[in-house]
Amino acid sequence: MSMAADTLQQIGSRAVSLDEAFGRTLAELGGAFSNLVVLDADSAGETGAHYFRKSHPERFLQFGVAQQNMMAAAGGLAAVGLLPVVTTFAVFCLRAVEQARLSLAYSRRNAKIVASHAGLDAGPDGGSVQAFEDLAAFRAIPGMTVISPADPVETALATRAILDFDGPVYMRAGCHAAKRLFADDHRFEIGKGRILRDGSDVTLVACGGEVAHALDAAELLANDGVSARVVNMATIKPIDRTLLVRCAAETGAFVAAEDHNVHGGLGSAVAEALAQMSPCPLEFVGIKDVFGTSGEPGELAEKFALTAPHIAHAAKRAIERKRNIAGRRKNFR
Repeated sequence: MSMAADTLQQIGSRAVSLDEAFGRTLAELGGAFSNLVVLDADSAGETGAHYFRKSHPERFLQFGVAQQNMMAAAGGLAAVGLLPVVTTFAVFCLRAVEQARLSLAYSRRNAKIVASHAGLDAGPDGGSVQAFEDLAAFRAIPGMTVISPADPVETALATRAILDFDGPVYMRAGCHAAKRLFADDHRFEIGKGRILRDGSDVTLVACGGEVAHALDAAELLANDGVSARVVNMATIKPIDRTLLVRCAAETGAFVAAEDHNVHGGLGSAVAEALAQMSPCPLEFVGIKDVFGTSGEPGELAEKFALTAPHIAHAAKRAIERKRNIAGRRKNFR
């Protein structure tokens, strides 16, 4: 799948936000998808939707601060053959979970939800806006696909992919500049994880901004003689069980890292898959069931123990648990 070429050129080597990558791609693809409409809740300047508003004003629908009405309207628009993309902050998507459940998922409508300001990305806006529960809430809705891309390039690719995909989707974006991780030839496929760095001692599974931290953690571990595999699990639902089983067989220990509550998000999805198919030690790096606070995203990542050193420490714990299990099995025999 090729991404929007103009968007890739505009991104270049700059560290841009996922919102910008999403918004530019959406505007560029407006011509290819003549039925595409964008729904906004008075936040287009912050979600990237303003690019579409400028290029396709006749297909830009403003709902004001009425996210529940906007979500329900998306179901009606999809019912008559349009392709609605709902844009707002992640925390306001939580306000409209009931409408997403009934008007989109229950009704099997082809509509997309793209959420900005998710997790610590909301930064100075503080704990009331930092949504750590969104992946869990939308993952629990039957038939809802859940995606959290890792960088601007992958966000652009994922934007094209969700428009091609038939069914309701929830995708995270973000308002702060994100480090570019992937080259122009990066590929994205819904439902597939990707190994970014191979290793044999432990697998670091991450999504969103935590992928960059996981890659840095692998470097720290390498300095200590630990071989860490890094998996970018951009699709949280449906999760790539085949890849997880392979990693379990080849490394035998995991860390799941996410900018989200440790309950219900990526880590829970990984745990469910491993418990059913290939049980092995798993450590969780994420928000420890608390609300956030004001600060810059980088500072908050350190405060809430989401940075590379914390992932590396979790990896060592998982490896130690793996060794203890192997030792007990040896003694039992």
